[in-house]
Amino acid sequence: MAENGTVVTEFVLLGFRLSAELQTGLFLVFLLLYLVTLGGNLGVMALIQSDPRLRTPMYFFLSHLSFLDVCYSSVIVPQLLEALRTEKRTIGFERCATQFFFFTLCASTECFLLAVMAYDRCVAVCSPLLYASAMTPRARLGLVAAAYGGAAVNSTVRTGCAFSISFCKSNRVDFFFCDLPPLLKLACSETRPRERVIYLLAFLVIATSVSAILISYLFIIRAILKIRSAGGKAKTFSTCASHITAVALFFGTLIFIYLKGNMGKSLGEDRVVSVFYTVVIPMLNPVIYSLRNKEVKEALKRALSRMKVSQVE
Repeated sequence: MAENGTVVTEFVLLGFRLSAELQTGLFLVFLLLYLVTLGGNLGVMALIQSDPRLRTPMYFFLSHLSFLDVCYSSVIVPQLLEALRTEKRTIGFERCATQFFFFTLCASTECFLLAVMAYDRCVAVCSPLLYASAMTPRARLGLVAAAYGGAAVNSTVRTGCAFSISFCKSNRVDFFFCDLPPLLKLACSETRPRERVIYLLAFLVIATSVSAILISYLFIIRAILKIRSAGGKAKTFSTCASHITAVALFFGTLIFIYLKGNMGKSLGEDRVVSVFYTVVIPMLNPVIYSLRNKEVKEALKRALSRMKVSQVE
């Protein structure tokens, strides 16, 4: 229900209320970031598929992380670009629910996948001789399927709870996409039971993933401390550095935005943080994994060399 008592069939995403000049500038910035995100992540996926030396468990999981980053960004950014460019800020009820579902699906899957990648590094460092037998193609597929399956259950329940609420205070969402906290501000029915379920699920996803990551790295640290040479310790730790950076960026912002308390006190701050984890982080992940990874850089050099040879021929 809206303010006049009619059923809400669409929402108005207020987004970034700026002057026309600033909106044009912001449109160009977000468009550039989105194109870089698509190019970087699709490039990583293509590189992993084309280079036989990268067809290992770690890069298998990395290709799925790149796929998720493309989807994650594509759920949010096109809608944002449309609003900045055309001033069309309305979004249908069903489309809003769909955006929320896929946003939650991508975010939850990325949480679980980062935990899976930590487990992969743990097995590689702690039991290198058993790594090949532990991370078989079937095991990899099972871990990835579990990540997607758990995320699908979480996003289905969260979306069902969120969009079974009656909206009657307004249909104006003070945000740039259909996220949960600003939507709850429009509710006129009792939301506390559903909010408990929604936030409990968010807590379980984050807590389970972070716990798995921390436990994996405790074993990794213990294994590294047993290495006698400083060079050996540094080399072993360097194989985990990219993952640690990605985990810190993703979970740091996610925990801040969802578990920091009353959102209404700092909407501007929440917009900045949300832009960071929906637009910036998906763009940064390919950079993190390529600049800090010798194998990826060498694979890229081989791919560029093949392209030069084919052009000469």
